Amino acid sequence: MSVRLLAGDALILVDIQLDFLPGGSLAVPRGDEVVPALNRYLAVFRGLTLPVVATRDWHPPDHCSFREQGGIWPPHCVAGSDGARFAPLLDLPCEAHIVSKATAREKDAYSGFEGTDLDDWLKRAGVRRAFVGGLATDYCVLNTVRDALRLGYATFLLLDAVRAVDVQAGDGERAIDEMRRLGAEAIEIGDLAA
Repeated sequence: MSVRLLAGDALILVDIQLDFLPGGSLAVPRGDEVVPALNRYLAVFRGLTLPVVATRDWHPPDHCSFREQGGIWPPHCVAGSDGARFAPLLDLPCEAHIVSKATAREKDAYSGFEGTDLDDWLKRAGVRRAFVGGLATDYCVLNTVRDALRLGYATFLLLDAVRAVDVQAGDGERAIDEMRRLGAEAIEIGDLAA
C-alpha cells in the first residue's frame, strides 16, 4: 500500500510518557522502540506542516484506575510528575496540540477522544484522516482508533510505532485484528509516498 499525505491529515501520538517506557511504573515491553519510529513520522508530518497531536494520561494521585483505589494498574502518569512527562527523545514539535485525558479522579479514559477536546480540535483543523501510533496497542491506541473510526475519521494504524502491554499473551495482536476489522488501515513508514 502507498499512502500519500494530504491536507486534512493529522498524526496522533498516544501516551509516549516515561511511566510507559522501560523503567517506568507501568512499562510497556519494548515501549521505547516507538520513539524513533514516531520520530520518523514526525519528520514527515512536520515537513508537510501537517498537524500533530500528543495525548497523555494526566491522572490525579488517587485516580480510580490505580490499585489502591480498586483499579487494575499501579500508579502512573500522575499530573505534573516526572513519569507523566513525554519521552525526552521524542521530537515533539512545540506547536503540537497536547490532549490530557483521564484527569478526573472517578473516571478512567483510554481513548484520546474521551472527555477531551480532541474531536472538536481536529474538526476545527479540517482533519479528515488520523494516523495513530503510540502506547499501548491493546489499550489507549485501540480505544483511540475505535473512537476515531466511530467519529468518521479515515484512520491509519502505524504498525511499526505501537507496542502492547499484553496482560494476556496475544492481546496486542488481537487489538490490531480488531482495529483492522473496524476499518483501520495498518501501515508502516515505508508505505508513505514521497
